[in-house]
Amino acid sequence: MNSITAERITWKQLLESEKPVLLPVAHDALTARLIERTGFKGFQIGGFALSASMHAVPDVDLEHFGEKGMAVRNIIGASTLPVMVDADDGYGDVKNVTRTIQEYIRMGVSALFIEDQKLPIKCGHMGDKHVVPSEQMEDKIKAAVHARGRQELFLLARTDAIEPENLRHAIKRAEKYLKAGADGVYFDGIADKKQLEEIGRVFKGVPLATSILENGGKTPWLSPEQMGALGYTMILYPTTLLFQLVFTLKNALGNLRAGMPLPKDQAVDMDQFLDIVDLNYWKEIEHKFGKSFE
Repeated sequence: MNSITAERITWKQLLESEKPVLLPVAHDALTARLIERTGFKGFQIGGFALSASMHAVPDVDLEHFGEKGMAVRNIIGASTLPVMVDADDGYGDVKNVTRTIQEYIRMGVSALFIEDQKLPIKCGHMGDKHVVPSEQMEDKIKAAVHARGRQELFLLARTDAIEPENLRHAIKRAEKYLKAGADGVYFDGIADKKQLEEIGRVFKGVPLATSILENGGKTPWLSPEQMGALGYTMILYPTTLLFQLVFTLKNALGNLRAGMPLPKDQAVDMDQFLDIVDLNYWKEIEHKFGKSFE
C-alpha cells in the first residue's frame, strides 16, 4: 500500500456509493489501516477517541488544533480511504475556523464538522452542554465555506442543541446552518427513536449524520439498514472499536501479569502483523533502491 500518493475519492462520491456510510473511528494509524483492510469505505477521526489515546483524558476540551492536527496527519497517511475529521468548534473565532479549514485541506482531509457548543466543549453524549447563539455558528460556517474555496472538502454542521434547548430549536438551527452554506447537518445526542424519526423526516434528502456511542451513549442502536431507511446517510461509531480495544488490552495485561502465555486463537501472529504494516512494500523499496556499504 502506498497511501501517501493514493488519490482518494471525494466525500460526495462516497455518499453516492455507500448508503448509509458507516464511519468507525480511528484513533491511530494502525486502526485506520485495519478499517480499510476490513472493507469499510471511509472512516472518522474523532475527539473522544483521540483524547483517550493521546493523553488518557476524557473528551472535555483538553486538546486543541495543534495536538489533534498532528495526530490527524499521521492517521491519514496510513489509509487511502476518505476521512472525516472532528474539528470541534473550529478552535476559536472565524479566524481560527479559517486556519483549521486551510490546514486540514493541506493534510488531505475529505470532510469535517464543526459544532455549536459553548466552551468548554465536551462529548456530545455527555450532559450539561450549552450552545452558542446560532448566529455565531452561522458566521463560522460562512467563514469555513470561504476558506474552502474550490477545494473538495465536505462541510458538515453539527448541532448539540437537543439537550440544552429542545428538538424543535435544534432543527431550526440545522436549517439555518444549511442556509449558511453547510453541505449537510449532524445531530448529536439524539435521545430516542422518535427523535431519530422526526429529524429524518424534516431533513429527507439532505446529507444527514448522527453518532451512536455503543455501551453508554444517548442514541439508541438501530441497524444501518434501519438508520438508512430513516434518512441518515452517515453514521458515526465513536466507541465501538475503542471500548472493545480497551477491554482486550485489560484482559491481555491481566493474563501477562498472571504469567499466562498468549492465547494464539485470540491474537494475530508475526506474519499477519507484518502484512498489516506492509513490510513487503518497504522491503521492495530497499531492494530496488538501496545500496550496500561496507
